[in-house]
Amino acid sequence: MNKATTYLLLFLCSFHYSKAQFYKSILPSEAFSDSLSVIVQDFKKNFATIEGMQLPSQGEMDVYRSKATIPGALHCSIYRFHSLQDTTASWQAILYEGDNYEQAVKIYKNTFRQLKKTKMKWVDKSIISFTGELEMPVENVRFAVTSLQLNIIDKPYRSFYGEIELTGSYDGWEVHLNLHNRKKDTEKY
Repeated sequence: MNKATTYLLLFLCSFHYSKAQFYKSILPSEAFSDSLSVIVQDFKKNFATIEGMQLPSQGEMDVYRSKATIPGALHCSIYRFHSLQDTTASWQAILYEGDNYEQAVKIYKNTFRQLKKTKMKWVDKSIISFTGELEMPVENVRFAVTSLQLNIIDKPYRSFYGEIELTGSYDGWEVHLNLHNRKKDTEKY
């Protein structure tokens, strides 16, 4: 009887541990969810709260370091365009830079999974998340973008998107996460 109890306890412990590992593998990390929530909520303030030190400008845009980052990002920036029609800023994380296509695709898919699975508590205590479908990359196309939109009705967020980009060049591959306003051609600014 003692051996049976020991085996039962071992089985229950291993089952509990494997169940926890299973959920850990399919759910985004708490750090990712918390960071994403801070960034998404600051969009309403045009990313002003999380704007850090100014970096060298790039053409028609001013670039700032972002005080808010997501786990695994190489660096995060805020872009402010010199436009009279659209004064919203854009937030970008560079998640991969390298020459390994398989690694880039893995990060691209993992970022999609984390973005889609993140549940954020909104200011009115409701739970919001991103919705959209993964665009599968093809190596010889050298570019893929997956767009996700928030399931929220707040007016400032109607055109707010999370986009994951996989781009290839002669130098290698990059994966970006962009959080920004994307007006449709038919919308007025």
